[in-house]
Amino acid sequence: MTLFNIPSNSFYAMLAVVGLLLSATSIRLVLAAKHPDKDYTELRLRIQSWWWIIALLFFVLAASRTTAIVFFGFLSFLALKEFLSIVPTRLTDRRVIFWAYLAIPVQYYWVAMGWYGLFIIFIPVYVFLFLPMRMVLIGDTTGFIRSAGILHWAVMLMVFAISHIAYLLILPVKNAEAGAIGLVLFLLFMTQFNDVCQYIWGKLLGKHKIIPKVSPNKTWEGFIGGLLTITVCAGFVAPLLTPLSFVQGLGAGVIIGLAGFVGDVVLSSVKRDLKIKDSGSLIPGHGGILDRLDSVIYTAPLFFHYLYYLAY
Repeated sequence: MTLFNIPSNSFYAMLAVVGLLLSATSIRLVLAAKHPDKDYTELRLRIQSWWWIIALLFFVLAASRTTAIVFFGFLSFLALKEFLSIVPTRLTDRRVIFWAYLAIPVQYYWVAMGWYGLFIIFIPVYVFLFLPMRMVLIGDTTGFIRSAGILHWAVMLMVFAISHIAYLLILPVKNAEAGAIGLVLFLLFMTQFNDVCQYIWGKLLGKHKIIPKVSPNKTWEGFIGGLLTITVCAGFVAPLLTPLSFVQGLGAGVIIGLAGFVGDVVLSSVKRDLKIKDSGSLIPGHGGILDRLDSVIYTAPLFFHYLYYLAY
Protein backbone atom coordinates (compact mmCIF):
# COMPACT_ATOMS: atom_id res chain seq x y z
CA MET A 1 0.00 0.00 0.00
CA THR A 2 1.23 3.51 -0.81
CA LEU A 3 0.27 6.87 0.60
CA PHE A 4 1.04 9.96 -1.49
CA ASN A 5 3.20 7.69 -3.71
CA ILE A 6 5.25 6.69 -0.68
CA PRO A 7 5.16 3.09 0.64
CA SER A 8 3.04 2.94 3.79
CA ASN A 9 5.74 2.00 6.32
CA SER A 10 8.07 4.67 4.98
CA PHE A 11 5.26 7.21 5.13
CA TYR A 12 4.56 6.35 8.78
CA ALA A 13 8.28 6.55 9.53
CA MET A 14 8.33 10.06 8.05
CA LEU A 15 5.35 10.99 10.24
CA ALA A 16 7.22 9.65 13.29
CA VAL A 17 10.22 11.85 12.47
CA VAL A 18 7.94 14.88 12.10
CA GLY A 19 6.40 13.99 15.46
CA LEU A 20 9.83 13.93 17.09
CA LEU A 21 10.63 17.34 15.61
CA LEU A 22 7.32 18.72 16.89
CA SER A 23 8.16 17.36 20.35
CA ALA A 24 11.62 18.93 20.24
CA THR A 25 10.13 22.27 19.18
CA SER A 26 7.55 22.12 21.99
CA ILE A 27 10.18 21.25 24.59
CA ARG A 28 12.34 24.16 23.43
CA LEU A 29 9.40 26.57 23.73
CA VAL A 30 8.56 25.28 27.23
CA LEU A 31 12.18 25.63 28.36
CA ALA A 32 12.38 29.16 26.96
CA ALA A 33 9.15 30.12 28.79
CA LYS A 34 10.25 28.59 32.11
CA HIS A 35 13.79 29.94 31.97
CA PRO A 36 13.64 33.32 30.19
CA ASP A 37 17.05 34.21 31.64
CA LYS A 38 18.77 31.43 29.67
CA ASP A 39 19.83 31.70 26.05
CA TYR A 40 18.33 28.97 23.88
CA THR A 41 19.35 30.54 20.59
CA GLU A 42 21.64 27.70 19.54
CA LEU A 43 19.00 25.08 20.37
CA ARG A 44 16.42 27.06 18.38
CA LEU A 45 18.76 27.27 15.39
CA ARG A 46 19.55 23.56 15.56
CA ILE A 47 15.87 22.58 15.61
CA GLN A 48 15.00 25.02 12.82
CA SER A 49 17.81 23.60 10.70
CA TRP A 50 16.54 20.08 11.33
CA TRP A 51 13.11 21.13 10.03
CA TRP A 52 14.70 22.36 6.79
CA ILE A 53 16.94 19.30 6.47
CA ILE A 54 14.08 16.85 7.02
CA ALA A 55 11.74 18.77 4.70
CA LEU A 56 14.33 18.74 1.91
CA LEU A 57 15.18 15.06 2.41
CA PHE A 58 11.54 13.97 2.42
CA PHE A 59 10.83 16.07 -0.67
CA VAL A 60 13.61 14.57 -2.78
CA LEU A 61 12.83 11.02 -1.63
CA ALA A 62 9.16 11.46 -2.50
CA ALA A 63 9.83 13.27 -5.80
CA SER A 64 11.61 10.51 -7.71
CA ARG A 65 14.56 8.17 -7.55
CA THR A 66 16.50 10.30 -10.04
CA THR A 67 15.88 13.44 -7.99
CA ALA A 68 17.16 11.69 -4.86
CA ILE A 69 20.29 10.42 -6.62
CA VAL A 70 21.07 13.91 -7.93
CA PHE A 71 20.51 15.28 -4.42
CA PHE A 72 22.99 12.87 -2.84
CA GLY A 73 25.44 13.63 -5.63
CA PHE A 74 25.14 17.32 -4.80
CA LEU A 75 25.63 16.44 -1.13
CA SER A 76 28.90 14.71 -2.06
CA PHE A 77 29.95 17.83 -3.97
CA LEU A 78 29.24 20.08 -0.95
CA ALA A 79 31.05 17.70 1.40
CA LEU A 80 34.12 17.43 -0.84
CA LYS A 81 34.20 21.18 -1.36
CA GLU A 82 33.96 21.84 2.37
CA PHE A 83 36.64 19.27 3.21
CA LEU A 84 39.08 20.68 0.65
CA SER A 85 38.36 24.20 1.93
CA ILE A 86 39.52 23.37 5.46
CA VAL A 87 42.41 21.01 4.66
CA PRO A 88 45.51 22.71 3.20
CA THR A 89 46.41 21.65 -0.34
CA ARG A 90 49.19 22.68 -2.70
CA LEU A 91 48.61 25.34 -5.33
CA THR A 92 49.68 22.86 -7.99
CA ASP A 93 46.98 20.42 -6.86
CA ARG A 94 44.19 22.57 -8.30
CA ARG A 95 44.37 20.78 -11.63
CA VAL A 96 44.19 17.43 -9.82
CA ILE A 97 41.27 18.56 -7.64
CA PHE A 98 39.30 19.18 -10.84
CA TRP A 99 39.47 15.44 -11.57
CA ALA A 100 38.43 14.66 -8.00
CA TYR A 101 35.27 16.72 -8.53
CA LEU A 102 34.71 15.07 -11.91
CA ALA A 103 34.57 11.71 -10.14
CA ILE A 104 31.27 12.77 -8.52
CA PRO A 105 28.99 12.77 -11.59
CA VAL A 106 30.69 9.64 -12.93
CA GLN A 107 30.23 7.76 -9.63
CA TYR A 108 26.57 8.76 -9.38
CA TYR A 109 26.06 7.81 -13.02
CA TRP A 110 27.04 4.24 -12.11
CA VAL A 111 24.54 4.49 -9.25
CA ALA A 112 21.74 5.67 -11.56
CA MET A 113 22.59 2.90 -14.03
CA GLY A 114 22.55 0.31 -11.25
CA TRP A 115 25.98 -0.85 -12.45
CA TYR A 116 27.18 -2.35 -9.19
CA GLY A 117 30.49 -3.61 -10.61
CA LEU A 118 31.72 -0.14 -11.60
CA PHE A 119 30.05 1.57 -8.65
CA ILE A 120 32.09 -0.52 -6.25
CA ILE A 121 35.50 -0.22 -7.97
CA PHE A 122 35.50 3.09 -9.86
CA ILE A 123 36.83 5.24 -6.99
CA PRO A 124 38.80 2.65 -4.95
CA VAL A 125 40.62 1.43 -8.08
CA TYR A 126 40.46 3.77 -11.07
CA VAL A 127 40.33 7.14 -9.31
CA PHE A 128 42.82 5.89 -6.72
CA LEU A 129 45.34 5.10 -9.46
CA PHE A 130 44.56 8.06 -11.71
CA LEU A 131 44.93 10.98 -9.24
CA PRO A 132 48.63 10.39 -8.37
CA MET A 133 49.40 9.84 -12.05
CA ARG A 134 47.90 13.26 -12.80
CA MET A 135 49.99 14.71 -9.96
CA VAL A 136 53.13 13.23 -11.50
CA LEU A 137 52.41 14.91 -14.83
CA ILE A 138 52.38 18.30 -13.07
CA GLY A 139 55.93 17.62 -11.89
CA ASP A 140 55.77 19.01 -8.33
CA THR A 141 57.19 16.37 -5.97
CA THR A 142 57.32 18.55 -2.85
CA GLY A 143 54.62 17.30 -0.46
CA PHE A 144 53.56 14.68 -3.01
CA ILE A 145 52.74 11.89 -0.53
CA ARG A 146 50.79 14.18 1.79
CA SER A 147 48.73 15.67 -1.04
CA ALA A 148 47.99 12.26 -2.55
CA GLY A 149 46.79 11.03 0.83
CA ILE A 150 44.53 14.04 1.35
CA LEU A 151 42.92 13.76 -2.08
CA HIS A 152 42.46 10.01 -1.87
CA TRP A 153 40.91 10.19 1.58
CA ALA A 154 38.68 13.10 0.58
CA VAL A 155 37.24 11.32 -2.47
CA MET A 156 36.79 8.04 -0.62
CA LEU A 157 34.89 9.62 2.28
CA MET A 158 32.96 12.40 0.59
CA VAL A 159 32.08 10.68 -2.67
CA PHE A 160 32.45 6.90 -2.42
CA ALA A 161 31.08 6.52 1.12
CA ILE A 162 28.15 8.91 0.65
CA SER A 163 27.22 7.37 -2.73
CA HIS A 164 26.24 4.19 -0.85
CA ILE A 165 23.17 6.05 0.45
CA ALA A 166 22.04 6.69 -3.12
CA TYR A 167 22.67 3.10 -4.18
CA LEU A 168 20.22 1.91 -1.52
CA LEU A 169 17.53 3.40 -3.76
CA ILE A 170 18.65 1.16 -6.64
CA LEU A 171 18.46 -2.13 -4.75
CA PRO A 172 15.54 -4.42 -5.66
CA VAL A 173 12.55 -3.87 -3.38
CA LYS A 174 12.14 -6.79 -0.97
CA ASN A 175 9.89 -5.05 1.54
CA ALA A 176 7.00 -3.67 -0.49
CA GLU A 177 5.52 -1.81 2.47
CA ALA A 178 8.72 0.23 2.90
CA GLY A 179 10.23 0.31 -0.58
CA ALA A 180 13.72 1.55 -1.33
CA ILE A 181 12.93 4.74 0.59
CA GLY A 182 12.69 2.65 3.76
CA LEU A 183 16.34 1.62 3.46
CA VAL A 184 17.49 5.23 3.29
CA LEU A 185 15.20 6.29 6.15
CA PHE A 186 16.43 3.43 8.31
CA LEU A 187 20.09 4.25 7.74
CA LEU A 188 19.80 8.01 8.21
CA PHE A 189 17.37 7.91 11.14
CA MET A 190 19.31 5.26 13.04
CA THR A 191 22.59 7.09 12.45
CA GLN A 192 21.25 10.40 13.75
CA PHE A 193 19.32 8.74 16.58
CA ASN A 194 22.54 7.00 17.62
CA ASP A 195 24.24 10.40 17.97
CA VAL A 196 21.33 11.67 20.08
CA CYS A 197 21.27 8.56 22.30
CA GLN A 198 25.01 8.65 22.96
CA TYR A 199 24.72 12.36 23.81
CA ILE A 200 21.78 11.83 26.21
CA TRP A 201 23.31 8.83 27.98
CA GLY A 202 26.58 10.72 28.26
CA LYS A 203 24.83 13.67 29.87
CA LEU A 204 22.90 11.45 32.29
CA LEU A 205 25.57 8.96 33.33
CA GLY A 206 28.84 10.01 31.72
CA LYS A 207 31.85 9.91 34.04
CA HIS A 208 34.64 8.00 32.31
CA LYS A 209 36.22 9.70 29.30
CA ILE A 210 36.71 7.42 26.30
CA ILE A 211 39.05 9.52 24.09
CA PRO A 212 39.71 12.73 26.06
CA LYS A 213 42.36 14.07 23.70
CA VAL A 214 40.07 13.79 20.68
CA SER A 215 36.56 14.34 22.06
CA PRO A 216 36.56 15.22 25.78
CA ASN A 217 32.76 15.03 26.01
CA LYS A 218 32.60 11.41 24.85
CA THR A 219 32.26 8.91 27.71
CA TRP A 220 32.09 5.13 27.99
CA GLU A 221 28.65 5.43 29.59
CA GLY A 222 27.35 7.50 26.69
CA PHE A 223 28.90 5.21 24.09
CA ILE A 224 27.63 1.95 25.63
CA GLY A 225 24.20 3.37 26.51
CA GLY A 226 23.75 4.73 23.00
CA LEU A 227 24.99 1.51 21.41
CA LEU A 228 22.56 -0.64 23.41
CA THR A 229 19.65 1.72 22.74
CA ILE A 230 20.23 1.93 19.00
CA THR A 231 20.76 -1.84 18.74
CA VAL A 232 17.39 -2.60 20.33
CA CYS A 233 15.61 0.10 18.30
CA ALA A 234 17.16 -1.16 15.07
CA GLY A 235 16.00 -4.68 15.85
CA PHE A 236 12.37 -3.57 16.06
CA VAL A 237 12.45 -1.04 13.19
CA ALA A 238 14.43 -3.11 10.66
CA PRO A 239 11.57 -5.52 9.74
CA LEU A 240 9.33 -2.51 9.09
CA LEU A 241 11.69 -0.57 6.81
CA THR A 242 14.13 -3.16 5.44
CA PRO A 243 14.22 -6.84 4.38
CA LEU A 244 16.15 -7.63 7.58
CA SER A 245 14.70 -9.75 10.39
CA PHE A 246 14.69 -8.70 14.05
CA VAL A 247 17.99 -10.48 14.76
CA GLN A 248 19.60 -9.12 11.61
CA GLY A 249 18.31 -5.68 12.61
CA LEU A 250 20.15 -6.03 15.91
CA GLY A 251 23.34 -6.63 13.93
CA ALA A 252 22.64 -3.54 11.84
CA GLY A 253 22.16 -1.56 15.05
CA VAL A 254 25.55 -2.68 16.38
CA ILE A 255 27.23 -1.71 13.11
CA ILE A 256 25.55 1.70 13.00
CA GLY A 257 26.27 2.37 16.68
CA LEU A 258 29.96 1.51 16.38
CA ALA A 259 30.52 3.09 12.97
CA GLY A 260 28.63 6.26 13.91
CA PHE A 261 30.87 6.75 16.93
CA VAL A 262 34.03 6.14 14.89
CA GLY A 263 32.94 8.54 12.15
CA ASP A 264 32.24 11.23 14.73
CA VAL A 265 35.61 10.99 16.44
CA VAL A 266 37.57 10.61 13.17
CA LEU A 267 36.17 13.89 11.82
CA SER A 268 36.69 15.44 15.28
CA SER A 269 40.36 14.47 14.98
CA VAL A 270 40.54 16.27 11.64
CA LYS A 271 39.07 19.44 13.14
CA ARG A 272 41.37 19.27 16.17
CA ASP A 273 44.37 18.84 13.89
CA LEU A 274 43.26 21.95 11.98
CA LYS A 275 42.36 23.74 15.23
CA ILE A 276 38.81 24.57 14.16
CA LYS A 277 35.50 24.02 15.99
CA ASP A 278 33.24 23.42 12.99
CA SER A 279 33.96 22.40 9.42
CA GLY A 280 31.82 25.27 8.10
CA SER A 281 28.81 27.48 8.76
CA LEU A 282 26.35 26.34 6.09
CA ILE A 283 23.84 24.88 8.58
CA PRO A 284 22.82 27.30 11.38
CA GLY A 285 23.29 25.74 14.81
CA HIS A 286 25.12 22.71 13.41
CA GLY A 287 28.15 24.08 11.59
CA GLY A 288 29.07 22.69 8.21
CA ILE A 289 27.98 19.77 6.04
CA LEU A 290 30.67 17.54 7.53
CA ASP A 291 29.50 18.29 11.06
CA ARG A 292 26.22 16.59 10.12
CA LEU A 293 27.62 13.89 7.85
CA ASP A 294 30.55 12.76 10.00
CA SER A 295 28.74 9.69 11.35
CA VAL A 296 26.86 8.72 8.19
CA ILE A 297 30.11 8.77 6.18
CA TYR A 298 31.07 5.66 8.15
CA THR A 299 27.65 4.06 8.69
CA ALA A 300 26.51 4.27 5.03
CA PRO A 301 29.03 1.90 3.38
CA LEU A 302 29.12 -0.51 6.34
CA PHE A 303 25.34 -0.79 6.60
CA PHE A 304 25.03 -1.06 2.82
CA HIS A 305 27.37 -4.03 2.54
CA TYR A 306 25.89 -5.72 5.61
CA LEU A 307 22.44 -5.41 4.01
CA TYR A 308 23.74 -6.42 0.57
CA TYR A 309 25.37 -9.55 1.96
CA LEU A 310 22.32 -10.69 3.93
CA ALA A 311 19.46 -9.72 1.64
CA TYR A 312 20.84 -9.47 -1.91
